[in-house]
Amino acid sequence: MLIIPAIDIKEGKCVRLYQGNFQKETLYNDDPLKVATNWQKQGAKLLHLVDLNGAESGKIKHLKLIAEIVKKVSIPIEVGGGIRNLETIKELFDTGVEKVILTTLAYENPGLLKKVCGQYGEKILVSIDVRDGFLSIKGWQEKTKVKAVDFARRMQETGVKGFIYTDIKRDGTLFGTNLDEIKKFATSIGGKLVASGGISNVDDIRRIKDLRLPNLTGVIVGKALYTKAISLKKAIAVANE
Repeated sequence: MLIIPAIDIKEGKCVRLYQGNFQKETLYNDDPLKVATNWQKQGAKLLHLVDLNGAESGKIKHLKLIAEIVKKVSIPIEVGGGIRNLETIKELFDTGVEKVILTTLAYENPGLLKKVCGQYGEKILVSIDVRDGFLSIKGWQEKTKVKAVDFARRMQETGVKGFIYTDIKRDGTLFGTNLDEIKKFATSIGGKLVASGGISNVDDIRRIKDLRLPNLTGVIVGKALYTKAISLKKAIAVANE
């Protein structure tokens, strides 16, 4: 199971939000490039980058910075936030990004999603951002009336092979993960899954691993790493036990 450090970028800096609230941010580092190289040195095999300004505005804002990070590190990078059209998807892949993460586009334009899945295959991920069981879009700011599991199943029919499941109410809180919901979601779909939201310590990682879900391939860790509540090396060791 991969431990995937999150790098959330806002105004060119590395921050964390509380439950996706753009008014509740904490600045952790002025240099996301330095953060990325640090996580690589500590053993990360994959980085999860989110352009928060892009997610909020609907248009990616940190393409140049993302390209610099991709060039600097040698491990794969997945990117989400404000990716709402085919042109942006192409631009990101041209920089060398390994995977592109979609949510709003997937919800609003399933026809385009089917096209990009046909073109890029497993390099396209859909993030299932969940609040009270329902999908949220547009940088988590708009809650839909679509149940997360129903949406994921529709996405599979469109050609999506991989998902990121995020419990918004847990994200950035250090409250621990919602194991019941992760298990329920994972066993309801057939695609590969990465869990996110609420990791607070290595015991959370052990609990997720102990679910023994064959399609759960990784866990995204954010605030716990930045507050040093957990070390990346320790988290990786636990995941590999």
